[in-house]
Amino acid sequence: MSNIPQVMGILNVTPDSFSDGGKFVHLATAMRHARQMVNAGAQWIDIGGESSRPGALTISEQIELDRILPVVEKIRAELPVQISVDTSKASVMRESIKLNADMINDIMALRGEHCLETVAASSTIRLCLMHLQGEPRTMQENPHYDNVVQEVKDFLLARVQTCLDAGIAAERLVIDPGFGFGKTLHHNLLLMKYLSEFAALPYPVLIGVSRKSMIGKILDKPVHKRLHGGLALAVFAVNHGAQLIRTHDVAATVEALKVVNAIYAA
Repeated sequence: MSNIPQVMGILNVTPDSFSDGGKFVHLATAMRHARQMVNAGAQWIDIGGESSRPGALTISEQIELDRILPVVEKIRAELPVQISVDTSKASVMRESIKLNADMINDIMALRGEHCLETVAASSTIRLCLMHLQGEPRTMQENPHYDNVVQEVKDFLLARVQTCLDAGIAAERLVIDPGFGFGKTLHHNLLLMKYLSEFAALPYPVLIGVSRKSMIGKILDKPVHKRLHGGLALAVFAVNHGAQLIRTHDVAATVEALKVVNAIYAA
């Protein structure tokens, strides 16, 4: 992955995601949005077929396959962009790899049944390992840590080691502290404050904070009015070593990071 921070556009083909649920459930609208994000400068498109918002319920493998695979196939055929598939199901991982996806972005860090062996069978697919305390339906009920930064870092390093032990090359791995996944606002702020501790590890760091509740709690803003807070977090994250910013707001994030990159390049 490039040392220059990259932007990953979010494409949720779900009816119930917290910010854009229902907007891109049809292939035509999904592709229209993907093209807009690529034209705005996204280097990655992250396709999700199952909501992971707090309280979300699981869906069947077949429903997720039916939502994701046509979009992966069409984007691969038509757009010059790297494809990430946001899933925790081995069958979705397997079929996405067959369609030449570039990365699996797993909020469960490959702890699901058969997930590790599925991705290990590929020699090229990149893997984003995210920290999650609990599971999406109940993760925000009572998250607790004695030392959130150390515990999240220890978890991610343990999952990295599991991947290495399975024969997965280190250069295929990306880590994500999992902002908002089993964390209070205070936990999220501490993880961002000490993000450089994650960036010091020999793995690219992905950050996903776009429109999340931590911004809403700080600014007292609803989901559709969190752009400015999200840009502040994106710039802060890049300044502290993040290499991949996952966002709903591609054009604004690309412009903000272009300015940051220009400063570093001067």
